[in-house]
Amino acid sequence: MLQRIFIVFLIICSNAAIAQVDSTEVVDYSKFGDAEGVKRYTTQKILNQLPQRIVSLGYEYHAGFDMPGVPLSSMLPAMQNFRVNQVSSLKAQVNVPVISTNEIIWQLGANYWGSKFNVDNPGSNLFASNLDKRSMVTSGINSTVFKPLNEKNFLIFQASADINGVFQEFSDISSKALTVSGTAIYGWKTSEKNMVGVGISRTYRAGQILHVPVLLWNKTFDDHWGMELLLPARGHLKYNFSTSSILQLGFELEGNQFWMNLPNSQNKEVFIQRGEFKPRVIWDKKIKGFIWFSAQAGLRYNWRFDVMNEYDAKENNQRYFTSNLGNPFYVNFSINLVSP
Repeated sequence: MLQRIFIVFLIICSNAAIAQVDSTEVVDYSKFGDAEGVKRYTTQKILNQLPQRIVSLGYEYHAGFDMPGVPLSSMLPAMQNFRVNQVSSLKAQVNVPVISTNEIIWQLGANYWGSKFNVDNPGSNLFASNLDKRSMVTSGINSTVFKPLNEKNFLIFQASADINGVFQEFSDISSKALTVSGTAIYGWKTSEKNMVGVGISRTYRAGQILHVPVLLWNKTFDDHWGMELLLPARGHLKYNFSTSSILQLGFELEGNQFWMNLPNSQNKEVFIQRGEFKPRVIWDKKIKGFIWFSAQAGLRYNWRFDVMNEYDAKENNQRYFTSNLGNPFYVNFSINLVSP
């Protein structure tokens, strides 16, 4: 009986509230301005933007391809051609918010990318056998700051430091395996559906150190279509089947410079400048809560695979060799914990 009385009471209160809102009285809302002294700031997201990954764990597989033009040794001019049966990669990433307020957002992160090359019959070739026996690893830390200046303008600063190499043991790691990258962007959020920024970046994504201009452009066209660009690093056109199922078509430029020890050779050590251009299709699907599954498929196009004798080398006389790697298809699967 008490339950029925309570329900009737709620219905009466709800009808009374609706009746008050449905008044014909005209209210001039311009009289009610912002609270004096309160400054408003823009946010880092637009409508229907992809959820940001906090934790990501993925596996990537490259089909077989040719690796031609590898020197037999640094002392001999003879070249050998090899077949890489497959490349298996493990990728992991963590991004943790340290400060998250209306005035500033600061995140710290860590990343790991380990690639295992399965070289067919490497024999006594120093480079091929080293690549076959060990993994090509990138592991590092990064920091990102989003600083809104007002309701429209913002700044983004990003910096990362990575240890990259084909290591036999932990003691091999040195400052020669370190690369440092960074990006600075100034931007405008013109609406809740459009965000644009320009800046400059120091990057190893193409395998070789580059200083390039950057364009950030996140745009939502309607409830289904949108795009997310951070050129030249990546760019995608996306279609939202729903808020929990998103399809993307685009590309990413990925890579770094990797240190390798060549024992019993004249070079002693080399630096592999590895850059990969990946046109791809990605499907992101919400599994439950903040857990998402991601699948992607595409082509791994060889942007650069130059093996140099010196750190950050660019000149031909600093080159040990270059290989025009074949361009295989690849697949990638990951499980991700995303932000609300």
